[in-house]
Amino acid sequence: MNARLTITATCLVLIGVAGYSGYHLGALHTMPATSATQGDRKILYWHDPMVPGQRFDKPGKSPFMDMPLVPVYADGDDAGNGVNKGGVSIDSRIAQNLGIRTAEVKSAHMGAVVEAPGNVAIDERSIRVIQARTTAFVQHVGVRATLDPVRQGQTLVTFYAPDWVAAQEEYLAVMRLPASLQNDLASAAKARMLQSGMTQGQADAVTRTGKLQSAQSIASPLDGLVTEIAVREGMTISPGMTLFRLADLTQVWVIAEVPEAQARSIAPGQTVTVSATAAPDPVQGKVDAILPDVDPATRTIKVRIVLPNKQRRLVPGMFASVRFENGDRQDVLQIPTEAVIRTGQRSLVMVDAGQRGYVSTEIRTGREVDGMTEVISGLRAGQRVVTSGQFLIDSEASLRGTSERLETPVTASAPSAPSAPSTPSTPSTATQEHEATGRIEAVNADSLTISHSAVPSAQWGAMTMDFAAHDAAQLKGLKPGDRIRFRFHLAEDGTAMLSSVQPAGAEGGQR
Repeated sequence: MNARLTITATCLVLIGVAGYSGYHLGALHTMPATSATQGDRKILYWHDPMVPGQRFDKPGKSPFMDMPLVPVYADGDDAGNGVNKGGVSIDSRIAQNLGIRTAEVKSAHMGAVVEAPGNVAIDERSIRVIQARTTAFVQHVGVRATLDPVRQGQTLVTFYAPDWVAAQEEYLAVMRLPASLQNDLASAAKARMLQSGMTQGQADAVTRTGKLQSAQSIASPLDGLVTEIAVREGMTISPGMTLFRLADLTQVWVIAEVPEAQARSIAPGQTVTVSATAAPDPVQGKVDAILPDVDPATRTIKVRIVLPNKQRRLVPGMFASVRFENGDRQDVLQIPTEAVIRTGQRSLVMVDAGQRGYVSTEIRTGREVDGMTEVISGLRAGQRVVTSGQFLIDSEASLRGTSERLETPVTASAPSAPSAPSTPSTPSTATQEHEATGRIEAVNADSLTISHSAVPSAQWGAMTMDFAAHDAAQLKGLKPGDRIRFRFHLAEDGTAMLSSVQPAGAEGGQR
């Protein structure tokens, strides 16, 4: 009898020790069990804030990240403090991992600034046209290609002009007469050379040297470039024919495209700042004219700006950015532009509301200057808005709103650490399908563990996660290490359900 009691007591002690050790060992690897209710608050489901579309009906450790699953309560508070009404609460450690940053809403000076794109163009006032002044035969052309640079005084073309030769010979014949007979004949012969089309300099060269100048030339009147060449060696040219067009680039135009709604703040004579890739520093210019030309497609007005270009670094066709700044500055509420979420019809920001969490707030915006946006209404000075990570918060808030409208609460089951997502439901015909490629890490009884690339349609980044299968036939023939292309959809409870699986690169053949 004593031996039997001793054996029974020993077994009870061993069972107790094993249970105690098992409890502590399990506590090292799983999260403490959480009831489906905490006080009077009801838990809808658990999720990983980094993967908000995946939901679980049990507490435990996230299969995606090294962090515990977070409960989502019926009143909308993740933190469990019972004060969040309409906001999204995020644990401080998670917020740090997500890189969430905030900035204060401040009142500061902001001027009326308009930034517009533009293109460099030739100053048309500097264009010089070189034409023939007599019938001649071209002997040599000094410039052979358009856009070639030319210097002032450089010979452009050399030619033989019969009419000029005849006028020169007439003058030289008069000069060989006795001085008593020359009288008015010399003046008339010189005037004849000018009337034939010779320049004053060409006529003076004949009178100075007393020799026939059979080969005549035309020199460039400026430093610039050739925009047009219409003459070649051996050609016969006639009076009035355009030989060259030259342009001076020491001053250029910039034609800026300004939205017509903002053109009212621009006036001729206004100083502007022009930035171009070719110019190491911004260049100051002046508004020359607001042209009466509106682009019907972009609804922009052309503004002509005169810009100095002494070093000739700006060339026609080059892109430039033009900044029109009004000197009148006033105090306005402003926030970093990166904090604004634009939906097309509305502008939203995520406001740090303290214990209420992060609250989506609609605002009206005004001007944007140097990375700051004017806030016309919706915020007040001293509030803090999220400038980094706000899209993740906004996505979570949208998912919660959809859950509250379309889904029934998930019934919490016995507390245990989940090894896979909850059982999937039958997909609806209206469920959105997503497609991705990846590598199979493990083949489970009713799911695949896949390391997949980013899924833009689901707003997911690249990660490793489980995808549930409708039946075991979908998993037949698959093994770890296979590269696959697969389609999936999200069930009502957030579970990722496989629709089809095929080898990567295959054109058809679904499993």
